[in-house]
Amino acid sequence: MKTDAEIKRDITGELAWDPEINAEHVGVSVGDGVATISGHVDTHAERHAILRAVQRIPDVKACALELDVRLAPGHQRNDTDIARDAEHALRCNAAIPADAIALTVDQGCVVLRGEVEWQFQRRAAETAIRPLIGVVSVSNEIALRPRANETAISTRIEKALTRQAIRESRRIRVSVDGGTVRLTGNVHSWQEREAAQGVAWKAPGVRAVIDELTVG
Repeated sequence: MKTDAEIKRDITGELAWDPEINAEHVGVSVGDGVATISGHVDTHAERHAILRAVQRIPDVKACALELDVRLAPGHQRNDTDIARDAEHALRCNAAIPADAIALTVDQGCVVLRGEVEWQFQRRAAETAIRPLIGVVSVSNEIALRPRANETAISTRIEKALTRQAIRESRRIRVSVDGGTVRLTGNVHSWQEREAAQGVAWKAPGVRAVIDELTVG
């Protein structure tokens, strides 16, 4: 297990190495394995890239992202133009069902609403909007339709965890209530935690995943 100073060093190095990130106005602090990233960035896409960079570092237990998005002059646009581009991005994405999602834009903050079958469709919608010029934040309120009973969902998730050889899958407990999956137990890394979440989201009928896994 790395010390907080070592984790901070690795995060700082990863932010400096990633070409998607300008870390000039970004600060890093780490306490008890929890990373806090503060400062400001030019785009929402860059903010997300920083989160993904932190998640790549072993021994990071959690990340608090206290980053403001301050649009550069060339990225400032009115809400009408952002909404038009966002609707076009959704229509042009084959992973997103036609007319399944509605959106609103207020001062660059995009809210997505609607209902789809799968988590990958829900995620695809957010991913399509995130890099658009002028977007400050994306709130994903898209719901998932229930498709399977609770026992079937739990069984499929447990089998997938074993099949994909996620280390110590027996230490991960799965419970399902009304399409909401709860993951509890202990994993060895953030990557393993993310992998378990991904498995849960891929089960048909899952509408929400509550991650109570601990890293360590």
